[in-house]
Amino acid sequence: MSISLQNRSGSSSLTRRTAVLLSMNSCNDDFSGSDYVPSVEPSVLASVKEELARKEEQQKKHYFYLSELQNMAQEMPAKYQQRLPYDLLNSLAGAVIDGTVFEIVRSLKEVQLLEERNLSTQRMKILSDQKAQKQELQKKHRDALQQCPGRTTNVPFIKDKCRVEMQAFEARCEDALRRKDMKSVSDLDQQLSQQQSTLERAGVPGFHVTNDSTEIRLQMYLLDFISRLPSPEEMTC
Repeated sequence: MSISLQNRSGSSSLTRRTAVLLSMNSCNDDFSGSDYVPSVEPSVLASVKEELARKEEQQKKHYFYLSELQNMAQEMPAKYQQRLPYDLLNSLAGAVIDGTVFEIVRSLKEVQLLEERNLSTQRMKILSDQKAQKQELQKKHRDALQQCPGRTTNVPFIKDKCRVEMQAFEARCEDALRRKDMKSVSDLDQQLSQQQSTLERAGVPGFHVTNDSTEIRLQMYLLDFISRLPSPEEMTC
């Protein structure tokens, strides 16, 4: 009796599953006719085509940028090429596609040029002031020698005094210029860290805050590569 019930149950279940499958097949038959036309809004089709075209264009740009970056990397010394694996170049190619990275790099360069010019102007002013002060001191020494009474006996003493005074002046000038140069280097180091941080926050591959000279040199190469690449706007012209 239990076997009979199991057979009936299995047969009933199979019948239900068959009915469901047949129902699905009959539904499919309704859409298999040659007269069936999918109902899709023209605007939807246009949007899909536009999106596909956009992705295709982005893919072309990606391949172009990657190829250019790989060619540029071949120009680098071997020790730096080893630090630029395919994945990094591929990520960098993807990062520059929308053009934002180009704008960031351009802006950072402009700020750096302004800072370098400002520091150079400050240094030139210090040198100019020191030159004027030295000329004034030399004139003072000449006047002292010319006005010295009893020139025969006092001239050597005055000359020694002038020499010591000039040496002290030149030492002060050198120290002032050295301190200014050290301050300029510190300012440029701080600007470098700001540039690294800005590029890192922007998601540009290969950039992070570091003091390692090799890493910094590698980042300089990457910036040069980006500067040499055409922007997306230039590619469409």
